[in-house]
Amino acid sequence: MFDSRVKELLGIKYPIFQGGMAWVATSELAAAVSEAGGLGIIAAGNAPGDYIREEIRKLKEMTDKPFGVNIMLLSPFAEDIVDIVCDEGVPVVTTGAGNPGKFLERFRKHNIKVIPVVPTVSLAKRLEKQGVDALIVEGTEAGGHIGELTTMALVPQVRDAVSIPVIAAGGIADGRGIIAALALGADGVQLGTRFVCSTEAKVHQNYKDKLINAKDRDALVTGRSTGHPVRVIKNQFTREFIELEKSGASIEDLEKMGSGRLRLAVVEGDVDKGSVMSGQIAGMISDIKPCNEIIQQLIQEAQQVLGRLNDLEGGEIHE
Repeated sequence: MFDSRVKELLGIKYPIFQGGMAWVATSELAAAVSEAGGLGIIAAGNAPGDYIREEIRKLKEMTDKPFGVNIMLLSPFAEDIVDIVCDEGVPVVTTGAGNPGKFLERFRKHNIKVIPVVPTVSLAKRLEKQGVDALIVEGTEAGGHIGELTTMALVPQVRDAVSIPVIAAGGIADGRGIIAALALGADGVQLGTRFVCSTEAKVHQNYKDKLINAKDRDALVTGRSTGHPVRVIKNQFTREFIELEKSGASIEDLEKMGSGRLRLAVVEGDVDKGSVMSGQIAGMISDIKPCNEIIQQLIQEAQQVLGRLNDLEGGEIHE
């Protein structure tokens, strides 16, 4: 089950990525996931280069396992971050919010594996032609900035369109999700929300409690009219934002209202007025535990699902 191309490509024990979540994916969380056998990822977000360099060096003191840095290509510091990951010998880069094509030659010179996040088949095909190493195929069930296609619909279509490894993301929180992703053709999975509720995630307790207490319909989407939809847990902020959006407010006014809200929730713990980004699977999460326990539970659950499916082998489907 876990002898995938992703393991061979990156030298990791399990083909499990931790999502590059701004303000959440710090060196502590990334190091813990890498130590547990997955691929831990530091999120650069809109942070300046000096901060990311320090985070990379802190991570290297905590683990010697492979890790990655997620570069948000719309960040004003994106080019600085590219310089830093090359200087610091970061083995893997994941990217979002754009096309990393202009940086690929530099990454190759430094033996950095490049794995962009894609929400469509067309972008996946274009990036494969440009020479990326793998793709994170993210469905709309994910938290934060999202596309429109579901994981179940998107992953098999990308799998049929490209030959490089595919990592499924969006709506995955347990072993059942892992096996489902593999059945759709993925070579690995990426989890975000599940790792927010880990001991090592330096996230305000209020944020973690908000996720643990979430119900199945609490994760909704704001900002569709701006062209930058975001999945979050409903609260006072989302109600006010949606009301402003429905009133026909300008994109500028909406973006101004949303500015700084993620930090307000993650760092300061204001989960009423802050943006509590989360995937639709928040309702499945009921505890906080170390990353190593999370990953071991994922593996055990996946093996149990496989065992149950094997018990069905030889069964007949009747018309």
